[in-house]
Amino acid sequence: MWIWQHDDWPNFTWDNDALAPLLRDVTQLQGRLLGKIDNLGSEQSLESALDAQLQNIVQSSAIEGEALNVESVRSSLAQRLGVKEAGLSETTAQTEGLADLLLDATQNHSEDLTLDRLFKWHRYLFPEDKDSSISFDSINVGELRGDEPMQVVSGPHHKRTVHFEAPARKGLETQIDDFLTWLSESRTDTLLDPLLRAGLAHFWFVTLHPFDDGNGRLARAVSDYVLAQGEQQSIRYYAMAASIMDNRKSYYGILESTQKSGVDITAWMNWFLEILKETFDSALSKIDLVLQKARFWQVHGQDGLKPEQVKVLNRLLDVGPGGFEGGLSAKKYQSLAKVSKATATRHITALLEKGCIVKLEGGGRSTKYDVNWRA
Repeated sequence: MWIWQHDDWPNFTWDNDALAPLLRDVTQLQGRLLGKIDNLGSEQSLESALDAQLQNIVQSSAIEGEALNVESVRSSLAQRLGVKEAGLSETTAQTEGLADLLLDATQNHSEDLTLDRLFKWHRYLFPEDKDSSISFDSINVGELRGDEPMQVVSGPHHKRTVHFEAPARKGLETQIDDFLTWLSESRTDTLLDPLLRAGLAHFWFVTLHPFDDGNGRLARAVSDYVLAQGEQQSIRYYAMAASIMDNRKSYYGILESTQKSGVDITAWMNWFLEILKETFDSALSKIDLVLQKARFWQVHGQDGLKPEQVKVLNRLLDVGPGGFEGGLSAKKYQSLAKVSKATATRHITALLEKGCIVKLEGGGRSTKYDVNWRA
């Protein structure tokens, strides 16, 4: 029996006591992340949001095996977020639609999710583009799926794995209406933790699988929508889709096993919280780097550095402590800055004198350097 064939469907249950320790840890991480975001300047905040949302879009498509033009997606997001980007790449109807979908889900989180709005999100995934060779003629775009059975699969066409079968088309309108009604009413449910609400929304939607295609990406958009409601934040600073992509095998595995059990979804909720924990940990590390970079330039911003020196320092700051394997050498500096060997040596000497970089121990035949993170 699939989960939706049980008499108790969709009255989901889970073990709150079993989830409590993990939920507490994830909530604390979420609070730390939101607190650190308050310390970002406006420009740093926009850049961090751009990077996170870029990852969300690109990785959500990658989970389904679709590779996007990263620079095109970045351009679509940058234009909407008001981030000034040098040399913006050309956008496409697809990248414009994906940016519109994510930003509608997060920036307009206070608005109810209706069936018409879901149809709009679906059209964002499969836009009409006269200049593209991609055709979506086989997909019912902006409407519920057809009468044929809907199986959820993964893997290449010649080696598909069937994870579960969605509810029959008959009665789907009622089922999706029940979901959307719950989504609206549960916003004020003080007994339902916002993070668990996001996990339930994701699972319920992906189980219904109401469209011919794009259900996974829409389920993740629904998660972002619910998380934004819980945080009262219109901009995302973390990319849950990236963590799901890193754990894609277990993602399909937990969906499959939960679909084959009863309406107790404790295992799914636990997996969802673990992914959120990983997501928040990663986001905190990135925000720490952004703050470290800001503090560094507060100290050295008036040092009169040459453009080549600034370029190399930013590369070191972006990858973080130990990010350059073996450290920065004169040869690496020469390559990054596009300068002569003699110029590289002079630039490094000046950076040492200004306290921008420090020598590393045990450099071997050539001296190695890293950013002076204590500056």
